[in-house]
Amino acid sequence: MKLLSFEHAGRVGFGALMDPRTGIVDLSRQGYADLRDALSRTTTVELERLAGSLPATLALDDVRLLPPILAPEKIICVGVNYGKRNEEYRDGSAPPAYPSVFPRFPGSFVGHGQPLLRPPESDQLDYEGEIALIIGKPGRRIAAADAWSHVAGLTCLNEGTIRDWLRHGKFNVTQGKNFDASGSMGPWMVTADEFDPAAPLTVSTRVNGELRQQDSTDNLMFPFAELIRYISIWTTLRPGDVISTGTPIGAGVRFTPPRFLVPGDVVEVEVSGIGVLTNSVADESAQPT
Repeated sequence: MKLLSFEHAGRVGFGALMDPRTGIVDLSRQGYADLRDALSRTTTVELERLAGSLPATLALDDVRLLPPILAPEKIICVGVNYGKRNEEYRDGSAPPAYPSVFPRFPGSFVGHGQPLLRPPESDQLDYEGEIALIIGKPGRRIAAADAWSHVAGLTCLNEGTIRDWLRHGKFNVTQGKNFDASGSMGPWMVTADEFDPAAPLTVSTRVNGELRQQDSTDNLMFPFAELIRYISIWTTLRPGDVISTGTPIGAGVRFTPPRFLVPGDVVEVEVSGIGVLTNSVADESAQPT
């Protein structure tokens, strides 16, 4: 089942896309504030049962899609997680013993179809196609063997990055990873029951139709279950939390010369079993808000 958040006629809601031909079943009038609230109070199985009992009342083309979870308590991103990424740095270092993690804020993401904004402070907006996990069941110190039972679903994520701002601090990347509207998430969350946790997924990124990134989760240094195990040691994972699992080689910064995004570019992140997240690029106004 596909669960999504949207804006329609000035109202923000969420629903289930049971079939693109029949449209969206609006679930936001069923006693839940938003999708995060629904995940915290019920199961995706119950949401599917509810959606199956209601008519589809909204056409997909008539809504503005938002990130599936509007205000996650935590968005935790994982860096350098595909095996070839470590080699990409050409520093001779051994594969890491632990995941590299950093936070992102909800305002740094837009939904499918909305523009990624290049800020006036930099011309180094880059793309990073990723697979993101959305937590459904809370937990602390979750065993790897139990990790999948805590996943509500998966979504596509473009972890857009302002490259020169990554280097402002000696030991952190937070600034370059959190410019408003620099990344995107969506178009929807596909519930975990649609996937075989043992089967590999493929993530691909295209810019203006040109394939720039492609890899399989078979090549993750830290698989999904290990990420959940490790992260939940030091923080309680809660419904709606997002874990972005890393990007393959091929980001724009790795080309010679670098190929950063410019206004008018179109970026597509495709994940097998989920769909395609598409965003154009525009310049952000320098006017203060």
